[in-house]
Amino acid sequence: MPAYRFEALDAAGKSHGGLLEADNAKAARQQLRGRDLVPMVVTPVTMAANDNSTSARFTRRVFSATGLAVWTRQLAGLVGSGLPLERALTALADEAENPRQRELVAHLKSEVNAGSAFARALATAPREFDDIYRAVVAAGEQSGALGAVLERLADDLEQRQALRTKVVGAMLYPAIVSLVAMVIVIVLVTFVVPQIANVFSSSKRALPVLTVAMLATSAFVRQWGWAVALLAAGGVTALVMARRNEAFRERTDAMVLRLPLLGRLARGYNAARFGGTLAMLAGAGVPILKALQAAAETLGNRAMRADALDALVQVREGAPLASALAGKKRFPGLLAMFARLGEQTGQLPEMLLRASVQLSAEVQRRAMSAATILEPLLIVAMGGVVVLIMLAVLMPIIQLNTWVR
Repeated sequence: MPAYRFEALDAAGKSHGGLLEADNAKAARQQLRGRDLVPMVVTPVTMAANDNSTSARFTRRVFSATGLAVWTRQLAGLVGSGLPLERALTALADEAENPRQRELVAHLKSEVNAGSAFARALATAPREFDDIYRAVVAAGEQSGALGAVLERLADDLEQRQALRTKVVGAMLYPAIVSLVAMVIVIVLVTFVVPQIANVFSSSKRALPVLTVAMLATSAFVRQWGWAVALLAAGGVTALVMARRNEAFRERTDAMVLRLPLLGRLARGYNAARFGGTLAMLAGAGVPILKALQAAAETLGNRAMRADALDALVQVREGAPLASALAGKKRFPGLLAMFARLGEQTGQLPEMLLRASVQLSAEVQRRAMSAATILEPLLIVAMGGVVVLIMLAVLMPIIQLNTWVR
């Protein structure tokens, strides 16, 4: 039964709004009149994701990454307790505090009530529920274990978000320190150093070499700083535009993987995500070829995605998954090793999940170690630059005192 958004007035002239379900708009108006309300606006709830208009394309998502994990966990609990899917969606729609979330769930409920499978209902909102989410739900519906599959999906969403949060959190402090250090140095060189150095400009004696170099740097920054900033902005823009080309992006992503620290973090992060997604899909009963295809699409690194798709071709031709992954050196050997154990023991999803957990732990450990090392190095580097600036200012003062004596 379709859902409708309404605005109506009561006998006292007070405005009321909300959602209701009816066969059509006329029936919705009749329901409102039965409540002693005068309908003003009755419109069907439609998904902006299906609209090709410009305004729809730039509409923000209803669920954040954390919100989707929480919502999936709630739905899994209701369905797992034996509640029919329609009633579970009704309960979630009633409890939703966000009006846009309430409309989304009401739309899903109306699709399910109309006879659509839940996965097909989710496909009407592709911006909120990606291909992997829908594939897992479809497998759960086909196997009759939707509640358990939703629990596994919620676990995967939470683990993925936790890994991303920890990696970003570990890198956030060094990034902030670097930004603050750059701002302080620019302010000192641009404004502070010239004003103090002007005190000694009337002196006919030569200034120290460090002071002369600092004044030259200050003059360059003040005169050409805007040009350097424009060049940097133009370079970043050009790089972003160039990375829209898949071949160029694959080459640059391959270069990132060869970097000493960042490359290992990128390899581990992408491999953990790939292994976890593949384990979840295979465990839900999705065919291995379809699972490989979907897991490859989750890889943000295009070079590793190309390797995963090449491994898919080899598996389609009859090669074991472990052998296909072992031939791809960009993937950690741990993933291929656990895949081989899973194929030998018939527990491929469990072994892939173990590999994903170990890779995630390794990525977190490396990220925390890098942050621990970078923090004091950045502080020392910032202190060294400030000391050089202070010496450039103090050395003429010391020299002046010597002349006076």
